[in-house]
Amino acid sequence: MLLTDHFKSLLKSFNVTQSTIDTLWGEIETHYSEGHRYYHTLEHLDNVLKELIEVKDSIEDWEVLLFSLFYHDIIYDTQKSNNELKSAEFAEKRLQTLRVPKEKIEKCKAVILATSSHELSDDHDINCFLDVDLSVLGRAREVYEKYSEDIRKEYSNYPDLLYRPGRKKILTHFLGMDRIFKTKYFSEKFEVQARKNLQWELENVK
Repeated sequence: MLLTDHFKSLLKSFNVTQSTIDTLWGEIETHYSEGHRYYHTLEHLDNVLKELIEVKDSIEDWEVLLFSLFYHDIIYDTQKSNNELKSAEFAEKRLQTLRVPKEKIEKCKAVILATSSHELSDDHDINCFLDVDLSVLGRAREVYEKYSEDIRKEYSNYPDLLYRPGRKKILTHFLGMDRIFKTKYFSEKFEVQARKNLQWELENVK
């Protein structure tokens, strides 16, 4: 599996035992397989990784972005607004146990925290990660529709009366951005279709 291969290869570069690798991967697998998740799953990570690989040559710190990938949604509770912060703190603890250099840990946290607002960054790596994290927005309509349905399932504890206004606010926020995708590569690849998809959902949000 693409994900597991990349995770194991990443951790081996930090000279940890196979037992540690298996334990940490099992932890990631457990979190991303929680029953309330429909979109923020291992499949999401796999899709993001595939997009990230396309721009690997332009990435300054590939290790940091891989760590960010595996941990950016590890904490996901639709009733909380601090998931990114909690995920960043979770990542920090795990990376500390792996003795990852402090500067890499700090950058990993910055990448994860940036996914809470998806604002343009001065850091190219962060912009690339934000783009791949949102790549589903620019996929074919049927893929986007499933994404939209899965997000609704994740928020099934909220009635339409609460969900619809909140979802419309998010959709309007993205449509109001000068550029949803920060990098030239992903903007050219996804921007036009993303705006069509977002507008479609805005007009049909359920």
